[in-house]
Amino acid sequence: MQKIITRHGLQLPKLGLGTWPMLGDECTRAVTQALELGYRHIDTASGYHNEAAVGAALSSTSVPREQIHITSKVWWDKLTPAAMRQSMDDSLKALNSDYLDLFLIHWPGGKDWSLEHSIEALVELQQQGKARAIGVANFTLPLLHQAVVELGAPLAALQVEYHVMLNQQPLLQFARKHDMALTAYTPLARGQAGESPIIQAIARKHGVLPSQVALQWLLEQDGVAAIPKATGRQNQQANLESLKVKLDDEDRASIATLRKDLRVVSPNFAPQWDVF
Repeated sequence: MQKIITRHGLQLPKLGLGTWPMLGDECTRAVTQALELGYRHIDTASGYHNEAAVGAALSSTSVPREQIHITSKVWWDKLTPAAMRQSMDDSLKALNSDYLDLFLIHWPGGKDWSLEHSIEALVELQQQGKARAIGVANFTLPLLHQAVVELGAPLAALQVEYHVMLNQQPLLQFARKHDMALTAYTPLARGQAGESPIIQAIARKHGVLPSQVALQWLLEQDGVAAIPKATGRQNQQANLESLKVKLDDEDRASIATLRKDLRVVSPNFAPQWDVF
C-alpha cells in the first residue's frame, strides 16, 4: 500500500500516473493497465485533451471510483469564474464522475487575469462538492503567497516541475509551511535524469534502474508526490517499484552535486520563473 499524503481534504497517493501527452485508446489502455497494477492516482487536465479517454478507463475498471484519486486542471485561458465552472462541468462529464479529488488552476492567467476571482471560483467549486480538494500548478512563490496568505485560499496542493536537476526548495518550504502537498511533474526530466552518470552509479550500487533512483529521491521527501508518464506495463511496474528503493546519505550527497537549473517545461505563457 502506498503512503498517502493528507492535506486539506486531500488523500493523495505518493506515486501517480501522468497522462500527458497520451490520447485516445492509448491513454485508456495505459490508465486501465495502471489501475490493474495498483496505481490509485491518475493525473489529467482539460488541456491534455484526454479526460474522456481517462473516463473510459474509469468506467471499465473493476476498481471502485472512491479508491482512485483523480486530479484534473483548468486551462490558463479559462480562469474567469464562469469559464472555470464550465471547465469543471466539462471535466466531470468527460471523466464520467460526480467529483474530482483535486482540481487545479493549471497555469497562471494572462495580464488581465484576476487571481482573486479565480480563487473565489475554485473555493466555490470545492464547497459545492465538485472538488474534494483544490490547488494550483506552475505558480511562482509570489503568486502562491498572494493566493494562500493574502487571499486565504485553502489550497491542498501545488503541482510543479521537480526532479533531481531542478531546485524547488523555496516552493517546497512554502508548501510544507502551509500544509500543502507538492506534486512533481516531469519527475525524470524527460529522460535526462536517468542519463546522469551520478544517477547511473547509484542505480548500479543498489541494483535498480536509474529512473527508480530519481523517482525515489522525490518520493522519500515529506509531502512530495510524483506523476511519471508511462504507457507500457514494464515501465509502469518499474515506476511502482521505485517506492521500494532505499537511498542512503551518500546517495543524497551525490545527487546534491547535480545541476539544479534544468527546466524542461516552459511554454511561452509560463510565468517568470524563480521570482522570490
